[in-house]
Order: sequence, then structure tokens, then C-alpha cells
Amino acid sequence: MKQFISFIRKEFYHVFRDRKTLLILFGMPIVQILLFGFALTNEIQHAGIVICDYAKDETSRKIISKIEASNSFEIQKMLPDHAEIEKSFLQGNTKLAIIFPENFSKDLGHQHKAQVQIIADASDPNTATTLTNYATNIIMDYQQELSNERKMPLSIVPELRMLYNPELKGAMNFVPGVMALVLTLVCVLMTAVSIVREKETGTMEVLLVSPVNPFLIIISKAVPYLFLSVINLIVILILSVTLLDVPIKGSVVLVFAESVLLIITALSLGLLISNVTRSQQAAMLVSMMGMLVPTMLFTGFMFPIENMPVPLQFISYIIPAKWYYTIVKSIMIKGLGFEAVWKETLVLIGMASFLLLVSFKKFKTRLNEDA
Repeated sequence: MKQFISFIRKEFYHVFRDRKTLLILFGMPIVQILLFGFALTNEIQHAGIVICDYAKDETSRKIISKIEASNSFEIQKMLPDHAEIEKSFLQGNTKLAIIFPENFSKDLGHQHKAQVQIIADASDPNTATTLTNYATNIIMDYQQELSNERKMPLSIVPELRMLYNPELKGAMNFVPGVMALVLTLVCVLMTAVSIVREKETGTMEVLLVSPVNPFLIIISKAVPYLFLSVINLIVILILSVTLLDVPIKGSVVLVFAESVLLIITALSLGLLISNVTRSQQAAMLVSMMGMLVPTMLFTGFMFPIENMPVPLQFISYIIPAKWYYTIVKSIMIKGLGFEAVWKETLVLIGMASFLLLVSFKKFKTRLNEDA
């Protein structure tokens, strides 16, 4: 038993001396609990909303006041004309629009019934359904108050309209998210082990003594995966259009160009991981744990980013898939062009350039310099 206990003590010493093991044992569970605790929520707060009030009477103003007092909505604009509503949606910040007709109060007073139109951006069907339910509940609460006050049954009927996805197909939101997730993970994972594999098998020595420029060595590791990822992208798009009935309303060429940009960004990140790790196992672990959870949480297709605490929203800005997801939804689902996604495109270009530059800097031309 003394020998057995001594072996146990020795293993404890090994664990406590290895900072990476301690980080996995204690750091990872804490980080995941905090991330999932704050990010996994179906509640939506401060969603952008625009209102077009043709009635401009006491009834419509009271409903608007209730909407404004709710934490679920943040009124961005009071529009003079409903023709400006779609423009607000295309800008990307507006999630919901409400239109009060001109005779809203009169219809409610004389006919005891009035309509109000609620328009939602259904490119994300879950968010659209939740927000329309929030708005409907606010209107129904006011309807109940008004009925009790006037001591007669009154009815305010919300007329719902879903833009971009009237059938509320989940695939409209799911496909762009899966494209971002698959392309990012596959590219990062595959390239992350490429340079490390050469180190482990001993062939890195041959590469380093060859007359080939180190720049070309790094690029040669990425090019095959670039072509394979493009084929992967083609398969995903074909399956999406033929089996899932997800239309590509915008330019197919633009979708391909933006996808290649994400692939290059992910390949650059994979090369950087490959340069700074010592083994294939370490490279795969960093790639999977470092990219899988952040990409799932901070892309926006599973959980709305605007619901998360501000620090987590800032973290989402460094996730390439987040910008790509916004781009693909705008092109495929909304049919927008490059003028609507140029900012996100510049972000991806900046990320790809930065990661490639750091990868070149971290590439060791001598084996005894390996980290």
C-alpha cells in the first residue's frame, strides 16, 4: 500500500506541475459554464424596432409607450412612411416593424375592433417568432386594460408579416450557420496538423534544407485544403438548394468569393496553430476546443449575439465565422449585393492578412528554434 500511495502522490505531482493539464481540468469547465450560462438563453433584449404611426392618437401613443418601456425592444426610428421599413431591415439592425393605420383609434371606438401590422425579419425564424410574440403580448395586455377601462370587449388584431422567410423555414438560418461552422472547423483542423506532421515524421529537415522559400512551404500546406474546401462548399450549396429549398437570391459569384475569403482566413489560423504547437494531438486539441465552441456560440445562428453580455459581444468580433454568417445571410436570404457587406468583407480581409503575417513570423527555419 505504501508503494501504491507513493505512485498516487507522484501522479498528483505530475498533474500539479503541468500547467496545461491544470488548465484543462479547472480552467475549461469554468470557462464553459460561464459562456454557456450567459450565452444559452432564448430571451431577447433591446431588439431594434421601427414604428410607423399613421394614427398619431392617444391609443397608438400608449401602445408605443408600453413597447418603449419593455426591455425586449429598443425603438430606433419613428418612420413617417411605411415605404422606408424595408430599407431599415436591409441595413441589418432592425428586427421588427409596427404599423398603426390612420383610423386605428376610430375603428376601435366605433367597431370595437382594429388592426395593427407587425413585420418581422424572418431570416432568423426563431428570433422573428419570439419578437412577434413579445409585441403581440404587449398589445394584448393593453387591449385587456382598455377593455376593462371602457367596460366593453375590444379587439386589437395583430396582422403578422414575415420578410425574407414567410414560411419560417429553419433551414434559412441553419444553412448559413452550418456553412460558417463547417468551413471554419475543417480548414483550421486540417491545416493545423500539416506542419506539425512534418516535424513529428522528421521530414521537416528535408524541407528546411531545400532551396524552397519558407513562404512557399507555408503556402503549399494551405493550397490543397483550399481546393478541397471549395469542393466542400459546392456540395453544401447544391444540397441546400436541391434538398432544403434554400434559395440563393443574391449573386452566386459573390457567395463563392466571400466563402473563399473565409476559407483563406481559416487556413491562415490553422497554419498559425500548426506553427506554435509541438504535436499533432496538441494542434487538434487547440483547433477543436479553441474553434468549435466559440464558432457555435458567437456566430449568431444558434444564439443571438445581441442578447449576450457586452464582454461576450466583443469576443464575437474576433470570430471570423461571425462576419461570414452575416455576409452569407445578406446575400443568400436577402438578395443583397457587395455594397451591403463590404464592411464585413474588409474585416475578413484584415483577419486573413494578419493571421498569414503572424504565421510567417512564427515559422521556424531551424529545428532547434521550435517552441
